[in-house]
Amino acid sequence: MSAILEGKPDKRLAVVTGRAYPQLAQETAEYLGTHLLETTAYDFANGEMYIRFTEPVRGADVFVIQSHTEPINTWLMEQLIMVDALKRASAKSITVVAPFMGYSRQDKKHQGREPITARLMFDLFRTAGADRIMTVDLHASQEQGFFNGPVDHLTAMPVLLDYVRSSMPMENATVVSPDAGRIKVSEQWAAKLGGLPLAFIHKTRDITRPNHAVAHGIIGEVENRDCIVVDDMIDTAGTICEAVRTLRSAGAKSVTLVATHGLLSGPAIDRLRDCGAREIVLMDTVPVPQSKRLPNMTVLSVAPLLAAGIRSVFESGSVTTLLNGLPDDMRPRNIYA
Repeated sequence: MSAILEGKPDKRLAVVTGRAYPQLAQETAEYLGTHLLETTAYDFANGEMYIRFTEPVRGADVFVIQSHTEPINTWLMEQLIMVDALKRASAKSITVVAPFMGYSRQDKKHQGREPITARLMFDLFRTAGADRIMTVDLHASQEQGFFNGPVDHLTAMPVLLDYVRSSMPMENATVVSPDAGRIKVSEQWAAKLGGLPLAFIHKTRDITRPNHAVAHGIIGEVENRDCIVVDDMIDTAGTICEAVRTLRSAGAKSVTLVATHGLLSGPAIDRLRDCGAREIVLMDTVPVPQSKRLPNMTVLSVAPLLAAGIRSVFESGSVTTLLNGLPDDMRPRNIYA
């Protein structure tokens, strides 16, 4: 249930999980050298959920892992209930670990009478009793300011960078931002890959039509280049596949897609299968079932990154050091999910 880490005899770590993606939580606990707290969870006939932890958590630093995958509203509610149960059971601290933070795309108002759901999510967790939030690659990093408490914003970039370096030659590569909003991240990728050239796709998005964008052109040289397109998530894959077609039309030699969150909703798999990408690289911040995996798709494990972040918080260490890569003892024994 809990682990006493070396040098911390007065502290107690507990890792718990909901039912959305227990395999990820189990793997994370294994990296930490502990096991998951046993939980009783079931649904009432009308759909309401019951949660109870079968062992005491009084005085423990508890990390509540839940992937916000489909059905997203169900798993969000379950995590909120888990946080409430832990607060009422006198946990010393409660950290919400959401590898993918649901509703984070709606971080500002484009039109009148719209919600800002990213703020709402953080408010809900705070009200339920969460002391801090841990997540991976928010849609916009400034969303950390929506939570009135510490936010540990992990990034999958070091893990993805290591894989890309080992899977393709860099001599002829160009990093491509799929839109103007991702240029800063793409610049970081280009610098860390040895100062690669950078390009970006100029596109417009119809704010009245979700998951829809139109590419108008490319700024930068991509002809006869191996292009690496970097994005935070692939949902229906409409915009990312449009980016692939635009690059191929401009003479790109190959296109590799890299994203942290593989939501892969609706027609995503059919679109990705037909788009002509050389490889699609994702993290398993949400489960990617075998039925959605393509021959040219690689899914990497986020468990060692989560474990390193949890250990840093528990030991009052620096999470910022993870920007430079994982600690040696947290490097994946098997990088694939």
